[in-house]
Amino acid sequence: MKVLPNDIVLRPRFQMELSGQKETYLSAFEKSKKPPFLIKRIDDHVFIKFNKEMNHFWSPQLHLEIIEIDRKNCKLFGLFGPNPTLWTFFMFLHFGIATLFIILGIWAYSSASLDRSYGLQVGLMGFMVLLWIAFYIFGRLGKRQGKPQMRQLYQFMMEILL
Repeated sequence: MKVLPNDIVLRPRFQMELSGQKETYLSAFEKSKKPPFLIKRIDDHVFIKFNKEMNHFWSPQLHLEIIEIDRKNCKLFGLFGPNPTLWTFFMFLHFGIATLFIILGIWAYSSASLDRSYGLQVGLMGFMVLLWIAFYIFGRLGKRQGKPQMRQLYQFMMEILL
C-alpha cells in the first residue's frame, strides 16, 4: 500500500492492493451512508464528496476505481481532485491568459517590425504574467484550505476498506 505523503501534491494519486473481491468493496462503499459524505457509484468507479453543508468552494472529492486482479485480489486506484466545475474554471482562466499573452506577443512583434511603438503590448504581457502568478497563488491557497477535507476523505475511505 502506498501512503499519502505529508505534502499533498496537485491532484494526488495513490493505489493499493486489496485482498478480496472487488464487488465486496464496491458494495461496501455503496452501502455506507455516513454524513457528511456523499457516495456515488458508477460501474467500478466510486466518487466520494462532501454534502452541501460541509461543501465549500475549495472542497475536494475522491475518485476511486477498483479493478479485479484475480478472483481473490483487486487493486484500488485513488485520485483526489477539486470539484470538476472549479477545475474547468481554472483551466479556462489559464488558457485565456496564455492566449492573450500569445496575441499580445504577436501584436508586439508586428508593431516592432513596422517600427511602431510596442511598449503597451509588452506592458500588457508583463501584466498577463503577473495575473497568471496571482491565479497560481490563489489556487495554492485554495488547495491548502481543502487539505483537512482531503484527509477526512482518505480516513473515511480507509474505514470502509478495513
